[in-house]
Amino acid sequence: MSARLTSFGFALVVIIPGWTQSKWTPPRTPDGQPDIQGFWTNVTITPLERPAEFANKPFLTKEEAVEFEKKTLANNNADRRDGPVEADVGRAYNNFWYDRGNKTVGTLRTSLIIDPPDGRIPPLTPEAQKRQEAQREYTRNHPYDGPESRALTERCILWPTAGPPMLPTAYNNNYQIVQAPGYVMILSEMIHDTRIIPLDGRPHVAPNVREWMGDSRGHWEGNTLVVETTNFTDKTRFRGADEKMKLVERFTRTDPKTIVYEFTVNDPTAFTKQWTAQVPMTKTEGPIFEYACHEGNYAMQGMLAGARAEEKAAAGQGNQK
Repeated sequence: MSARLTSFGFALVVIIPGWTQSKWTPPRTPDGQPDIQGFWTNVTITPLERPAEFANKPFLTKEEAVEFEKKTLANNNADRRDGPVEADVGRAYNNFWYDRGNKTVGTLRTSLIIDPPDGRIPPLTPEAQKRQEAQREYTRNHPYDGPESRALTERCILWPTAGPPMLPTAYNNNYQIVQAPGYVMILSEMIHDTRIIPLDGRPHVAPNVREWMGDSRGHWEGNTLVVETTNFTDKTRFRGADEKMKLVERFTRTDPKTIVYEFTVNDPTAFTKQWTAQVPMTKTEGPIFEYACHEGNYAMQGMLAGARAEEKAAAGQGNQK
């Protein structure tokens, strides 16, 4: 079953687990593969993890969904002025720049995570917790040693939700999928990264080769594209994962305007159990424009120069004592 509900100027699409359109057959590429090409967006206001207020409640009613949408959009409105001046300064962008899901898809799910049943990311292992705390402690003590001390997002190297795995974020939630014989290409709008996924059964690269976005290999299972990605670096740290993470993604086109995207994170050295999320992707208009992340950005130089100036001043004060 499916349903559409419009409120506050956008469509809410209901996706029921296990539901498929048996009468709809996806088109085929010239080489006979299911055609998932085009421009897609995964924007949604459905959170990755289930909020505490919806504990033990995997789905909302239509009425609850409308209220949740209204509340979420109001709480995230960056144009509101309901706090001190510091709060306004802390809002780096106004609401114009954000992609809240007000024009595309949401679901009646209370979380994108569908397994475990509680809709929450499983706890980290004790070893992963120690590793995470050590990383945080180092960052606190060495925030401006050099560019390498700053976050990957700040350095425009990698946005952890752009993929893989692909999750909605504040803005730039668009993707372009292109198919060619033996390959699938996925272009992410965020930081304009591109994944080229071979489909010819070749093995993953050697274990000593580590990549920011991992090493992806794909194959078709019926109408579903299955992509396995390994060989991540120890710096990606998706939600606490480490370089041993194995990610399995599934792309299933269920109608002309929808791809059901599902991914499973398997990382026994980081999480106490594997977990799975499901994100609807909706057809959107192209093209995707280049996301010029660092061009003309002098913030990094300014931060590091400021830190060196503070260190010099502190050293000078120490010499005077």
